[in-house]
Amino acid sequence: MSRTIAAAPPGSGPGEHYKWIALSNTTLGVLMVMINQSIVLIALPDIFRGIDLDPLDPANTSYLLWMLMGFTVVTAVLVVTFGRLGDMFGRVRMYNMGFAAFTICSIALSLTYFDGSAGALWLIGWRIAQGIGGALLFANSTAILTDAFPAHQRGTALGINSIAAIAGSFIGLILGGVLAPVSWKLIFLVSVPFGVFGTIWAYVKLHDTGVRRKAKMDWWGNVTFAVGLIAVLVGITYGIQPYGGSTMGWTNPLVLIAMIGGVAVLGIFAWIELKVDEPLFRLSLFRLRAFTAGNIASLMMALGRGGLQFMLIMWLQGIWLPLHGYSFEKTPLWAGIYMIPLTIGFLLSAPLSGWLSDRFGARAFTVGGAILTGAGFVALMELPTDFDYWVFALLILVNGLGSGLFASPNRAEIMNALPAEARGAGAGMGATFQNSSAVLSIGVFFSLMIAGLSHTLPGAMHDGLVQQGVSQNVAQGISQLPPIAVLFAAFLGYNPFQQLLGDNLSKLPGGGATITSKEFFPHLISGPFHSGLIVAFWFAVAACAVAAVASLLTGKIGSKHEVAAPEPLGEELAAVSGQLGLAESELVVPDPATPAPGTGAAAAVEGGAGEPGGRG
Repeated sequence: MSRTIAAAPPGSGPGEHYKWIALSNTTLGVLMVMINQSIVLIALPDIFRGIDLDPLDPANTSYLLWMLMGFTVVTAVLVVTFGRLGDMFGRVRMYNMGFAAFTICSIALSLTYFDGSAGALWLIGWRIAQGIGGALLFANSTAILTDAFPAHQRGTALGINSIAAIAGSFIGLILGGVLAPVSWKLIFLVSVPFGVFGTIWAYVKLHDTGVRRKAKMDWWGNVTFAVGLIAVLVGITYGIQPYGGSTMGWTNPLVLIAMIGGVAVLGIFAWIELKVDEPLFRLSLFRLRAFTAGNIASLMMALGRGGLQFMLIMWLQGIWLPLHGYSFEKTPLWAGIYMIPLTIGFLLSAPLSGWLSDRFGARAFTVGGAILTGAGFVALMELPTDFDYWVFALLILVNGLGSGLFASPNRAEIMNALPAEARGAGAGMGATFQNSSAVLSIGVFFSLMIAGLSHTLPGAMHDGLVQQGVSQNVAQGISQLPPIAVLFAAFLGYNPFQQLLGDNLSKLPGGGATITSKEFFPHLISGPFHSGLIVAFWFAVAACAVAAVASLLTGKIGSKHEVAAPEPLGEELAAVSGQLGLAESELVVPDPATPAPGTGAAAAVEGGAGEPGGRG
């Protein structure tokens, strides 16, 4: 039997202004983390050049993948556990630890003086450690806000916090493009002053005002969940790398062991969760049709959209920007700027759809959003590789609008399908699906792109090089470069031929000036890249179609749970940041015996804070 412990005795609340302190601090923390995530994405070319790491060497492929996905993998695995620990030992305490850990890791990331693989391992190790800090922040920031604000202001606070998180995702793209060419270390150092200030501010000013529950931790569930999920995600990471004579590693015995073993351990995890009294996941919730269908729709939309950012960055940095006269050093900044319409579309439609779905029902917006997003993918397939930017901007704006239309109503459908005491567990499970789908979608998109490239890229590279005077033997050797290396070269805005041809350049007309120009490589790969892009985007269209069908099946909330009040707009907005990679925990309310800060009335219990299986 768990025992409820109030974090503060009645009448000792921190005061009227505390809620605004909590909002300011948590908004700063979430904004800092989201900027950091996208700033690394756009600054990878300068990071690789800074540590003198060759992206064309197949041995270095795993370094790039882990720089991209290490943070997300750790967050996906730990956010559920850290949320539960916050319920048990104090959300503010866990949040403070996260702020401090994230700041320390930012300092460590900027201090590397290693080159090559040693430098890459240093960065990956500290990015993984930084993911631990991010998980602590993500798992507890929303609960802190929900504890601090009375019910009638809670929606506004969560909406402000979440929209700031979304803004951080594209601020980082532009900021990384500005800072990384000056020094790649600045992309980590820029968050240090804010991290130090926020850590001290949180330690001095934030207080636990909600309920803590002394409960048993589901250790076997935590261990099997972590081991199983890590094994599957690691298998996906190495499955898209070359193995032997194959362009991908899906036949690699180690990949098969990781994937099959991971799924088996997750099966054991499911069995454990059905047996323990206080499970990490409440699997019985999947008996609710609206909850299950809504989560399937959310997962498929996340899979469909998840790789889109990477595909667009490769398209812009590797092909379109160089063809339009941008130097490879400037492509990261301009790729971030040119992708802003995608985020603008999301920011415009997500709040509006949440407000409208409260009045007209969610299903029309979830189905319509999935269909509009799929239509955006179809339209992108019709674009030539060297497109008119304003057409491209319009299409990614449409894609962002569709994603935003879907996000808030989908969250409302899922949460409103649950009885009040199960909302914590349901939200935590959804956060884990969202984080895991980010890694899964990268594996799927890269696999499909590589499959598409492998049929057309070798011939295009061979013929293009021979036409420029390269010998048949040299051209044949270069054309066998693994497709994933070419993808990464495009992703990093990198022209590989000067390095690959080496001394052979001096034997070519004009010293190989044509081949090493910024137009030759983009022209050469544009046809094969477009073929691979078509394959990847068809998967995205299929995922959106499944999401639309699943959204149709959500139906009405069963009579057993009709008492659950519709989720307010602000709480719907709080889920929006999860669609961009920010894991939101469930909404946890103050102890009903403790007055909400600044009010004399007791807060009404709306969530399931600390219930068995709460905050998954």
